[in-house]
This record gives sequence, C-alpha cells and structure tokens, in this order.
Amino acid sequence: MTATKSPYETEQLLGMEYYLTKSAGTGGVLRKAPEDFAVEELYSDIKLTGGPHLICELEKTNWELMRALKEISKALGVSYQRISFAGTKDKRAVTKQLISIYGIKEEDLDRVRIKDIKLRALGYARTQLSLGDLKGNRFGINVNDCTGDDLQGALDGCIAAAKTGLPNYYGIQRFGTIRPISHIVGIALLKGDCKDACMKYAGYPFDGEAEEVKAARALFDRTGDAAEALELMPVQMHYERSILQHLVEKPEDYKGAIETIPPKLLSMFVSAVQSHIFNRVLSMRIRDSDGDPFSPQIGDRLLFADGREDIVSAGNINAAKIHVKRGRCRTAIYMPGSEDFEPQTQTERYTADLMAECGITKESYAAVSKLVGSRFAGASRAMSLTADIAGAVNSCGSGIGSGASVRLEFTLPPGHYATTVCRELMKTDPRDMA
Repeated sequence: MTATKSPYETEQLLGMEYYLTKSAGTGGVLRKAPEDFAVEELYSDIKLTGGPHLICELEKTNWELMRALKEISKALGVSYQRISFAGTKDKRAVTKQLISIYGIKEEDLDRVRIKDIKLRALGYARTQLSLGDLKGNRFGINVNDCTGDDLQGALDGCIAAAKTGLPNYYGIQRFGTIRPISHIVGIALLKGDCKDACMKYAGYPFDGEAEEVKAARALFDRTGDAAEALELMPVQMHYERSILQHLVEKPEDYKGAIETIPPKLLSMFVSAVQSHIFNRVLSMRIRDSDGDPFSPQIGDRLLFADGREDIVSAGNINAAKIHVKRGRCRTAIYMPGSEDFEPQTQTERYTADLMAECGITKESYAAVSKLVGSRFAGASRAMSLTADIAGAVNSCGSGIGSGASVRLEFTLPPGHYATTVCRELMKTDPRDMA
C-alpha cells in the first residue's frame, strides 16, 4: 500500500503524517458553522432505577465540554466534581450527550439558563456515568466550500477505504484545535516540571488565537510576570487566569498553580502524550510497510471487539490474517504507562525510542498519577478504523466549485475521531477543519 505524506506541518508535528486514499481530496471547510458538525452519543443500557445521580441529556452548541460543565456547576451551586460524563465532545459543533450530576433534583435544572446549552432530565441512577457506558457516536457532517476537481471521486474513494480501514489517528482536537499543546503540557507534567507545565499552558502563544490572548501569553512567556499577564488575560480564559492568579498570590508555587486546573483536564494532558506517541508510531508503521500496514506481523498485538488481546506468533499468523480481514479483530499498537514494557517488535521499538526522546519512563506515569488523581496503565489501540459512510455531493450554481458541499453520515466506536475520516476526504490544512 502506497501512502501519501501530509504536506501540513501541524499534522506532521502531531504524528498524523499519512493519507491512505489516493484522491487529491475535496478541500473545503469542515466547520463553517457549528451546525455543520453534529454528534450524538450512543449508549448501552442506562439503568434509571433511582439513586443519587440525576442523568441528564446535555445539548450544547459551540461549547467546550469542560467549560460548559463548569458553568453548569456554577448555575446549580454545586461542585464541578459532582458532574460525570462518558466522553468529551467537539467544541465547534452541535452535540448531544449524557451527563450525571450527583445530589441534585430535577427541578434544580430550572436554575441553568445558559445560552446554547440545554439540559433535560431523564431520571435517577445509582451510579455515575463512566467511559464504559458509551457505545459509540453518530455523526452528521457537512464539508462546505469544496474546491476539489473530482468531489465524487474523492467521496467514493473515502467511502471504499473506510470499509477496509483508515489510519486510526487521534484527531487534532485531542491536542487542542487552535493551540495543539496538550501533549506538550503532558510531557512537562510527566517530567515533574510544574513550572514548565504552567508556562506552556498559560504562555506559549499560537497563531489563530485572539490577539488579546496572544498578547497575554507572549508577555508571560517572555517575562514570567504573572501579575502583568493576568491584567491582559481575557476573563473567559478561566484556567489560564487561575494559574496566573495563584502565582500572583504565591510566587514560585508552580505545583499549586497547576493544581488549580481540574484533575480531569490534567489527566487529559497526560493521556495526550500517549496519543501523540501512538500517532507517531502508527505513521512509522505506515511509512515502513511494503503492503497493508494493518496486516498482522509476528509479534503484533491483536485487539478484539470485547477487549480481549492476543499476540501474533508464527503458529497463528495465518489465522490472525483471516480474523483481521473478516473484521473479528484488529492489529494494535501498545501505549505504555506505569507498568513494565519490554519492546518485542520493530513497532514497539519505535514506541520505546519515542518515550526516550520525550524523556519519560514508567516511573513518570506512576509519579504523575498522584498529582492528577488518575492511574495511567498501558493500553492497546487499534491501528485502523472502519466505518460505513453514507455520503452525497451537493453542488450549487452552474457546477461543482467553491459553492459545493459534501454530506457525510456515519457512526464510530468510542475513542475514534470523525476528523480522522474527514481528513482523508478533504486533504486540507487542519486549520480549515477547526
């Protein structure tokens, strides 16, 4: 299989280096308006048998999940820690998902009056929502202002490739859509360098941010003066301001400053490091493959739908190839955490080399778990994703051109990214997918 290298620096830096489809792509804009990207969570059976957790449907438009939950907790007058969810969702989108809120009544929701946020009570449960409750996500996506010469050909190629397997990259939103630095903050946390983590999160300006935000970040980056940066930082930048405010009150207490960020968000920074390593290893696998990069090789890990794992050996490799071809399992890349890891294959040696390059070890994950309140065990992730895509090209005016759009509808399992499918179709600058 011959892969095409992405020309975009951001994708290369985040490890998303290759496309598998051959078309030139549709180009276009992925999120011209939030309504062009709709996602609805799908659940296994949620047992509403009574209990202290109110299960609610949350519908939001153009809200980052953590900030939405923080505003909801303020409106309810309860701790942010009382709210649980099964999965994070895109900011610039219309999203529907469930959340659970501990210790409130249905009538308390009347106090939540926040623009572009709707909460609907479904009932009470004995336990809070968790990742295991999420079955998948259903997407309805419009790609607008397409400029490709052969939109139908690009769509047909993407649909066909998605049936057999696309690279299962972590999408750019895993790292920050406008400012993809989650893994950079995570590496600082894993090294135990809380000062660097604060500087990277509150400083480190990026093009594409509002000018006043860039100015505040640039000042902090250049001088380290928390008081002056706080004066410049816009009020909506809650977490950056909380770091800066803490440093004004307690200079040099960088550990205390980073701990003003909610543990769930800190945990996401650390897991973003694992995601970054996965992307880079997957790209190396694609780069070095003579044929299908997802075809099992001796020593590969196999991941089955029920979570069971196996190792490909000389004795079972033919059976493994049949199982993968029939969709019973997928080849997987192991993302190490706090447990022992001894690389057994070339793919795993890539992983070990990248961990060394980042300066992180299993002890790094064990140590950071005390800071963020999460345990970072190793995990396997499938190299490929498949989807049955329903799609259509909609042209405007006299023909297909800048006014044309492409409609996509498909469902993915938890942890898989719709933007990974869209990038194969569009092959455009990731800034046009933000």
